[in-house]
Amino acid sequence: MPDIKILTETELRELVPLDIAVIDCIEQGFTTLAGGNVTMPPIMTLMVPDNNGEVCVKTAYVPGIDSFAMKMSPGFFDNPKLGLPSTSGLMVLFSSQTGMLEALLLDNGYLTDVRTAAAGAVAARHLARKDATSVCIIGAGVQAGLQLKAMTLVRDITSAVIWARDSVKAEATAIKLRSELGIHVTSSSDAACAVASADIVATTTPSDRPIVMADWLQPGQLVIAMGSDQEHKVELDPNCLTKATQYVPDSRAQCAVKGELRSALAAGILTENQAFMELGKITAGKALGRQSDSDLIIADLTGTGVQDTAIANLARQRAEAAGSGSTFTS
Repeated sequence: MPDIKILTETELRELVPLDIAVIDCIEQGFTTLAGGNVTMPPIMTLMVPDNNGEVCVKTAYVPGIDSFAMKMSPGFFDNPKLGLPSTSGLMVLFSSQTGMLEALLLDNGYLTDVRTAAAGAVAARHLARKDATSVCIIGAGVQAGLQLKAMTLVRDITSAVIWARDSVKAEATAIKLRSELGIHVTSSSDAACAVASADIVATTTPSDRPIVMADWLQPGQLVIAMGSDQEHKVELDPNCLTKATQYVPDSRAQCAVKGELRSALAAGILTENQAFMELGKITAGKALGRQSDSDLIIADLTGTGVQDTAIANLARQRAEAAGSGSTFTS
């Protein structure tokens, strides 16, 4: 049996900070997915309704990458009341040649947080106006801060506003991000004004009802919907999708089941036979993204197994180069 590399959350945080290299890695994942040779099964989800919880299992085999990841990602959204994080989990790497276990990445959801933020940055890089400088973040959790940080790496962001149902948490998040990023970050109690004021809007909540209304959206904006990744979740009023000049899913099939597209289909606003260009086609240069500064674009990012395989392999490669982690010999 081959040796198994074990990496802890502390080690992975040191090895895989949110940086341009990670964003480029996730962008390559989108491009590879668009090539059509990836094997990516539907997400397996276990709901734990008694405790407001869910567990998602994502994976993808990517030709040309030596290993594939299986990611188990619990989200228990009452955990903050217990002093615990909402998300946790781990990734497991297997050899693409033999199927043998190669590594355990005990990240407690950290790699998922980073690759999710990186995906938002990929959307901002390709779909936001070139002169975009202002951001509205809906939500005040971990992903809110990571999304804003990721956007500052690909766009010249000078200001941001945070809105959350908990205004105290929104203000605390704004103060923290203002200090960390050195840009003007404030909180707002008026979601409509916060959304309307921004060049880029990112939604980062586990909401089960629409938060962002269609009549709040403005020409030229990019809306990055990150939170809806299950059948019961929705952050955008379904009419937002018909108001958009362009709707860009990460995976059309997945978004039709778990993303903002799902609620638009359920409302009869869009139809099953409508085709949409996926983000990977745009990153691959096979489709046009923004065509005008006045375009209103919505990116629907539910998170794909390709992203997990991509970042897990990056983490393992960096660990080997740095001599990090421990080795278990069976």
